[in-house]
Amino acid sequence: MNIRVKVNGRLYEADVEPRTLLAYFLREQLNLTGTHIGCDTTTCGACTVLFDGKPIKSCTVLAVQADGHEVMTVEGLESNGQLHPLQSAFWEDHALQCGYCTPGMLMAAYGLLQTNPAPTDEEIREALSGNICRCTGYMNIVKAVQNAARQMAGENQEVIEEAAVSGTSTD
Repeated sequence: MNIRVKVNGRLYEADVEPRTLLAYFLREQLNLTGTHIGCDTTTCGACTVLFDGKPIKSCTVLAVQADGHEVMTVEGLESNGQLHPLQSAFWEDHALQCGYCTPGMLMAAYGLLQTNPAPTDEEIREALSGNICRCTGYMNIVKAVQNAARQMAGENQEVIEEAAVSGTSTD
């Protein structure tokens, strides 16, 4: 089947087998290998991506279901060679060890911060509850998400202040 899907802001057209999972399409056809496959059963969350802005486990969605939709992978977080505040916070706060779960954790956390820019520790734990980490014990992951939320709030405040000074709208 022929599909058209926007991934990380770029439109792709591809021919896929109807049974191809989105995770495998991203990894094998688009070479976006940041999406990890850990279980194929929705247990681990390593394959989490954003689908139309919402975190999903890409091992449970067929690539044909993405036709006409927008997908964001962990590769889409980086911008102009700069790490996203979440990526920086994970590094700074030692929220990763082996790194296998990290892309899924980042995408689940990013999805949370898009809808809740100031989450509590409990809200972060709930948002990440579908993602398993066998190395860190989660404390530093929660700390990193809080750190990123503060950084992102500071960046947003700077944009608002710059707009106020220049007389432009942030809408």
